Amino acid sequence: MKKIWDTDKNNISTDTIRDILIVVSCVCFAVGIIILGKHYYDVMQVRKQTEELKEVRDQVSADTVSEDFLAVSDDVAAPYDGAALKMMREMYASEGITVNDKPGMLPEYEALYEQNPDICGWLYVEGTVIDYPVMQTPEDENYYLYRDFYKKNNANGSLIMDTDSVVGTGTAKRFYTDGTAPGTNLIIHGHHLIVNAMFGKLVRYEKEAYGREHSVICFDSLYEKRKYELIAAFYTQVYEKDSDQFKYYDFFQANTEEEFNYFYDNIKRLALYDTGVTAVYGDEFITLSTCSYQTETGRFVVIGKRIE
Repeated sequence: MKKIWDTDKNNISTDTIRDILIVVSCVCFAVGIIILGKHYYDVMQVRKQTEELKEVRDQVSADTVSEDFLAVSDDVAAPYDGAALKMMREMYASEGITVNDKPGMLPEYEALYEQNPDICGWLYVEGTVIDYPVMQTPEDENYYLYRDFYKKNNANGSLIMDTDSVVGTGTAKRFYTDGTAPGTNLIIHGHHLIVNAMFGKLVRYEKEAYGREHSVICFDSLYEKRKYELIAAFYTQVYEKDSDQFKYYDFFQANTEEEFNYFYDNIKRLALYDTGVTAVYGDEFITLSTCSYQTETGRFVVIGKRIE
């Protein structure tokens, strides 16, 4: 009969310790498999749901779009000039010029908005897994941290527009006289997952070749389609509130050129490589933010400058 306790040495026998370690290891392995399986199941659910939402969005054919919308959409000047837009918008505002009392929502997003009015747009980067609706809940920014579009529990959560980001309504084509202008910087948060979902592979932008290959970031608000070009990618962290370190996550609106330059100069300073893209006061940005693990409160950030 095996001795479980060695009375001479007042210690547990080696065989017993080995058996306990084997049992603990098996339990940990089983728990790990269950957790990993649940993550992959949630990923499959998100992918299936996203495809269904895209079908709803894309089923709106061209002949359902009003003539008024087409007329407005076809007279866009390219490339997008944020500084010129800012000047024209201010001129229109000073003269009290308005176009529509109510901005017109893009037809393809009306059905999704009816299903869930928390949707504020859709983020897409060609050649990547990033192709998801973006949710915004000012009353509780973390509501969709672990919920999907239908508000069901999901470990992957949803892409979340920061509460302080002003997405805007109306269109740049009308200098936002048909709605409200977007803020200088839109910040979208997403989980950094071990699986290929949400912002799980966003850190690939740390490589210059990848950044150049996937330099165009598309974001549709509910009212217009926008494009951004990669201007900076970098590692940083969340700092203490009283720290004087640059906090990208606190910048949403540049009311002065000084405020704009503070943000712009710092993202260029932190950038892992030079994208060749520059910006001037009046331009707009989109910021994709996810957790990283180079430090306790690490973040990896990808920023694009609006070009359309």
